[in-house]
Amino acid sequence: MTIAQSSTRLRLRLNGFVTRWHRLIRNACNPYRPELHYMRGPGPKWHAKHLGRAESGAF
Repeated sequence: MTIAQSSTRLRLRLNGFVTRWHRLIRNACNPYRPELHYMRGPGPKWHAKHLGRAESGAF
């Protein structure tokens, strides 16, 4: 193995390492959290609309 081949191999390994490191940092710092955007149940409009049904027992 020549010096040129070993330096090429080293550069390829370092490039792979840096790529994985950047991907890890990007994913760790991603501000999007989908669980904050999901609906958590019926809102006030639903309750206002269905309030009369619950009191009359018409389920």
